[in-house]
Amino acid sequence: MIKCGIDLLRTSRLSEINPAIRARFIRRVYTETEIAQARGDNDTLSGIFAAKEAVSKALGTGIGKVAWQEIEILHATNGEPSVLLHGEALEVAQAKGLNEWSVSITHEGGMAAAVAVAQSA
Repeated sequence: MIKCGIDLLRTSRLSEINPAIRARFIRRVYTETEIAQARGDNDTLSGIFAAKEAVSKALGTGIGKVAWQEIEILHATNGEPSVLLHGEALEVAQAKGLNEWSVSITHEGGMAAAVAVAQSA
């Protein structure tokens, strides 16, 4: 089985959020590791957000049944993103036999896009 998801958003959406609300939003959506890896970079945070949405779509749940922080997008030293699932997101993936993930993130013209593909081995 192969499942995929895609998401696209304007990177300015995060920068336009009221600073007090933005800090709370970032703590709710991103894991500590994601926050540390992004180092406050709006493009990186937007790409991670798009990737989380894409993964939730590949899971067939969207955000709601699974929480934002249950989908973690990590970056290797070369910048390559990867998916790490926790909690309900991991349980849904296991129930569907989705145990191999690939995610790609891109930025262009003030937009961030991500595609996630999952397959069962």
